[in-house]
Amino acid sequence: MQSAAQHLLEGSDAGVPRLVLSGHLTLAAIGPLERALRSIEGPVGAVDLAGVEEIDTVGAWVVCRFAREHDSDITGASPEAERLLAAMRDIDASGDTHPHRLPVWERVPLAVGEKVFGARGGIYGVVAFFGQILIAAGNLLRRPGRFPLKALIHQMELVGVTALPIIGLMSFLIGIVIAQQGSVQLQQFGAEALTVNLVGRITLRELGVLMTAIMVAGRSGSAFAAQLGTMKLTEEIDAMRTIGISPVEVLVIPRILAATFMMILLGFFAALLAIIGGAVVGQFALGIPFFTFLLRIQEVVPTHDLWVGLIKAPVFGLIVALAGCYHGMQVHGNSEEVGRRTTMAVVSAIFAVIVLDAFFAVFFTEIGWG
Repeated sequence: MQSAAQHLLEGSDAGVPRLVLSGHLTLAAIGPLERALRSIEGPVGAVDLAGVEEIDTVGAWVVCRFAREHDSDITGASPEAERLLAAMRDIDASGDTHPHRLPVWERVPLAVGEKVFGARGGIYGVVAFFGQILIAAGNLLRRPGRFPLKALIHQMELVGVTALPIIGLMSFLIGIVIAQQGSVQLQQFGAEALTVNLVGRITLRELGVLMTAIMVAGRSGSAFAAQLGTMKLTEEIDAMRTIGISPVEVLVIPRILAATFMMILLGFFAALLAIIGGAVVGQFALGIPFFTFLLRIQEVVPTHDLWVGLIKAPVFGLIVALAGCYHGMQVHGNSEEVGRRTTMAVVSAIFAVIVLDAFFAVFFTEIGWG
């Protein structure tokens, strides 16, 4: 156990006090002494180190700083201590330790420029990754026997079949909310019967497939990124390349095809469950019989609304799977990168889906499917 560093101010014949240090002037024991020395004011004639048992570079730096601030001489140092003091004597740590920071009118444009430059690199990376997928798809078309059918079926089960309960429950509750809130507003105009139109069109055309895409992004897109990212860290993907197996053919294409195809079924399933939820509200809150509500849907909802949802579904599935696989294949370094890339996959997929949905809304309106 090291003894704590001690200090004592002794008077002298010249009237200038002398600082006597003793004990261990090391990093582990010098903390209280350093704080005590800062409280000493006025001149100090000398710093006596004769009683010091052990000293390291931290202790030598504290002694040299004190001597410099109080214009003191250092006496009684052992040869070992003198070598450390000689190394620390010319070091001045009184300068500004804070990093230089640009003013805000320069920092903001620089930050925006860095983000734009990073986005450009991300776009290049996505385009290159999509090119690898097209090349791998071409190879599979030339050699159909290499197509990973079992992997595709497995991914279709994970993306589609196992997602049915949560997506069905979510869509059913959304249909209830739309019908209940819509009927409250329409009752002000005596048009609560139009709740059927509201529920049918908004679920088949927009919310059914959009909410499903968001759920698939959070559920399957994140899983794609985490699975592929973990395989990158454990060098499984490098091992596949070493033995002549294309990771894009075996890992990426089955996931993209599964998400693209299953989004069609999941979007349609979600729209049906939302309509059933609206019919339940109609039965118990609006006085519209359950089957009357469903029959009315066929009359008031145009067929092209169904096609709008079915056209958007595979595009959304492709975007979600592409984001998840791309970010998973970009993992490198450490396990923290897996979490960061998984988050980026979900956020970028949801953002792209919402942007595309806005584009589709304008496009279908322009062609007369509004």
